[in-house]
Amino acid sequence: MAASVALSACSGGADPSSARSSTSVPAEATFNTADVTFAQSMIPHHEQAVEMADLVADRSTNPDVLDLAGRIQAAQGPEIDVLNGWLDSWGANNSDDTSGMAHSGMSGMMTEDDMSSLETASGVDFDRMWLQLMLEHHTGAVGMAQTEIADGEDPAAIALAQDIQSSQGAEITEMEQLLQSLSTQ
Repeated sequence: MAASVALSACSGGADPSSARSSTSVPAEATFNTADVTFAQSMIPHHEQAVEMADLVADRSTNPDVLDLAGRIQAAQGPEIDVLNGWLDSWGANNSDDTSGMAHSGMSGMMTEDDMSSLETASGVDFDRMWLQLMLEHHTGAVGMAQTEIADGEDPAAIALAQDIQSSQGAEITEMEQLLQSLSTQ
């Protein structure tokens, strides 16, 4: 049940309130350090992806980039709620220092300079920079998901990691194609 709810929360059409209510963990649930690390790391990673996606509407006119950013927002916002719920139910600490650039050393995370450059760009230059940075960001998330799949114990966390690996892997391919199309402009 929890795995199916977690997977439904990953789809672009998921209702964030249903994702939030799905975060309870049965008393017999098993989890390990890898599960906790996955959730604690993926939260700031997703928060930054949403922050990056929020920039698109004001800086891009490319319908493909706008669509991709919307799908990232729709998928990753509810996943943040699910991840926070797991940490709460596991009794694990989710420090308040998980957002912003505090985790810029994490795989795929942007630095403050990257974010500043992205915020000042517009048009095709913005699209190109955003796609390059989001591609790196997604690559980092896929690596984190692969670690959870290999080392995690909680079935719902592993299922979410599998969905992240699949969906963000497909988005990586899409971003590579979009970057290729921009190289002719």
